[in-house]
Amino acid sequence: MDIKELDKEYIAGTYGRAPLVAVSGKGAKVLDEDGKEYIDLGSGIAVNSFGVCDDEWVAAVEAQLHQLQHLSNLYYTQPQVKLAQALCERTGMKRVFFANSGAEANECAIKCARKYSHDKYGDGRSTIITLINSFHGRTMATLSATGQDSFHVHFAPFLEGFKNAPANDFDAIKALCGEDVCAVMLELVQGEGGVLPLEKEYVQAVAELCAQRDILLIIDEVQTGNGRTGSLYAYMQYDIMPDIVSTAKGLAGGLPMGACLMGEKLKDTLSAGTHGSTFGGNPICAAGALSIISRLDEKLMEQVRAKSAYIFSELEGAKGVKSVTGLGLMLGISCERPAKEIAAECLEQGVIVLTAKDRVRLLPPLNITQEDLEKAIMILKGVIGK
Repeated sequence: MDIKELDKEYIAGTYGRAPLVAVSGKGAKVLDEDGKEYIDLGSGIAVNSFGVCDDEWVAAVEAQLHQLQHLSNLYYTQPQVKLAQALCERTGMKRVFFANSGAEANECAIKCARKYSHDKYGDGRSTIITLINSFHGRTMATLSATGQDSFHVHFAPFLEGFKNAPANDFDAIKALCGEDVCAVMLELVQGEGGVLPLEKEYVQAVAELCAQRDILLIIDEVQTGNGRTGSLYAYMQYDIMPDIVSTAKGLAGGLPMGACLMGEKLKDTLSAGTHGSTFGGNPICAAGALSIISRLDEKLMEQVRAKSAYIFSELEGAKGVKSVTGLGLMLGISCERPAKEIAAECLEQGVIVLTAKDRVRLLPPLNITQEDLEKAIMILKGVIGK
């Protein structure tokens, strides 16, 4: 049996896999089992921040492998503490809880918001408002928080305590912010919802409302964070300061790591025993994340913004393209042809692209070369314009 047959035999059928058996790669290039080369404009859904097997990242991870691969969070480990320090110093946040994924980071954000409110106000103030078309994860709590009916079909009953408001409608979210609400949770670019950025004025108005009513503002940066949108975190482009930031995906450059960053109000909310994770902050993952975070400087962010502008300029108005949305190197393309057909044809021609709802989604490595990017966009344009 080959890999595809073995997969079908032994792995739960939760993924509609494309016919690519990847075996190796370097940078923005991926090789399949037959040696065919692909330019990767997906980076593992915004995970491989510096592409496949980045030399500096590999060296950092390998060095930690020879020192300590894991120790319980009942003890201190240097990479975890250094990473928390770097994240706080770069963001102005005060404390970090490390998890293994974006869903877990959002679980922590939900628990932290509810505990803060319960500690201060007592029972009855636990509702969290999220947006229609949002996506916050696949655990029961984060699935309950997700504002898409298509995710609420098979797994009832869902957790209580969530309300949904339409994006960019301030009056609607204000109307929901009653005495029962402890937090508002936003993705600044709705990723799985179609790569749709929120309006800056709307986000700032929501942040002001939250500050006035001591409602915590949670910004879900699972996909938008770690340089993906052209700044270290997307909220920095909206000129706001969240109370909680969740992130994951590109944080550790390909290793499973999530983080929940807590601001001044919440720095002492989580105490011993109120939350935990066996693997969260694993030394190897933390070493990889330190390698990533240390290189997400303004020079690289300028390059991300420049590559984003190039993609917009090439695709907006191109044959078969209805619209292009997104921020930085997190882009969605609405096309006249079905997105899944376009993704399949691109794969045949050696380019990996993703989809989000009815859009083609692009999430290339932050450091993809201009040569690779231009070649891939040329192929993509040809497929879209058929």
